[in-house]
Amino acid sequence: MAWDFDTEPEFQAKLDWADAFVREEVEPLDLVWPHEQFAPLEGARRAVVDPLKQRVREQGLWATHLGPDLGGQGYGQLKLALLNEILGRSSWAPVVFGCQAPDTGNAEIIAHYGTAAQQEKYLRPLLNGELFSCYSMTEPQAGADPTLFRTRAVRDGGDWVISGWKFFSSNARTAAFLIVMAVTDPDVSPYQGMSMFLVPADTPGIRIERNIGLAGEPLNDGSHALIHYDDVRVPAEALLGDAGQAFVIAQTRLGGGRIHHAMRTIGLAQKALDMMCERALSRETAGSRLSDKQFVQGYIADSYAQLKQFRLLVLYTAWEIDKYNDYKKVRKDIAAVKVVMPTVLHDIAWRAMQVHGALGTTNELPFFTMIHGAGVMGLADGPTEVHKMTVAKQVLRDHRPSDDLWPTEWIPRKLEAARAKYAGYLENEVGNL
Repeated sequence: MAWDFDTEPEFQAKLDWADAFVREEVEPLDLVWPHEQFAPLEGARRAVVDPLKQRVREQGLWATHLGPDLGGQGYGQLKLALLNEILGRSSWAPVVFGCQAPDTGNAEIIAHYGTAAQQEKYLRPLLNGELFSCYSMTEPQAGADPTLFRTRAVRDGGDWVISGWKFFSSNARTAAFLIVMAVTDPDVSPYQGMSMFLVPADTPGIRIERNIGLAGEPLNDGSHALIHYDDVRVPAEALLGDAGQAFVIAQTRLGGGRIHHAMRTIGLAQKALDMMCERALSRETAGSRLSDKQFVQGYIADSYAQLKQFRLLVLYTAWEIDKYNDYKKVRKDIAAVKVVMPTVLHDIAWRAMQVHGALGTTNELPFFTMIHGAGVMGLADGPTEVHKMTVAKQVLRDHRPSDDLWPTEWIPRKLEAARAKYAGYLENEVGNL
């Protein structure tokens, strides 16, 4: 029987290095160049970031999500989870380590479904950190429901022509290419009638109508684009995978994306918990430290338990992915992780904000950014409510209805069966009285 919560000393040494490296070298980037981690590297940023990436490569921690044949390390999802817990503290860290969203998910599907030529053109530079990508799937009228998508791709000679609108296409403004999901056969089920295309960002007809920002960001200065694909013409070799395969490809991508978000969320929630504990030990009021107040102790205890439960679920799910190498087989637990994730981050960040008092509500501390991020995580890669339905349906598959009027665990019937099973002993017991 193999059951272990230890990490091999060799990989733990790498994690210890990454922890110190992120704190000392990477987290300062979040302060001097906030919100610029997905902008192409130029000038001072390139002079600083390129050497950091090289140090990561020298440690064998670059692009750990893919195998050596694709430029990664082949460590698997469990080791990536342990690393991502550290990287989740910093917005820049995933970029410096070559495992940032949405590029990790995009890299996975190109690795799985791309031709050799597509991998050379898009995957290699993506893994080398030379460019960024965009996953252009959701639509204004449909959100993430593919059965309502209207963007079409039709054959015209040897080309495909893409027409329609896409919404919340993250990082489109800085991406070198976009992965576009479009209806190619409207006469069959959407699950068999959609395809994916690799589209260079400078292709004529791609029009970013608005760059939508999150709350607190200036209007039209965000990173989530509303895009009009106005008769965008691409060659036949732009098709990713086979025609009609988009839904299968999407599930491969989104399964990885969801678990990677969860891994990074562990680190962010741990940061909030650490800040809460420091504040509780540092601040005095009403004659004693905050750490002596039962209400604050309750906040800390609840946060610790909530985070540990979530972390174990994430690590178990990552272990399952490594074991089965099949996201579909782990669908239930990936969905469960997605359901729990926003609540864990929200609750711990909110408690930490409360313990910090008025300072906690300001832009001088990161709690409202975390709380807002929890809201985003509740919608990214599918809303929480949809994933709850997925979990429930998957759980119910392992159960059967009662074939009787009364539940299986109805005590009167079980008691009667138990008495019948031990009738001889019960009769002897009565006779000896």
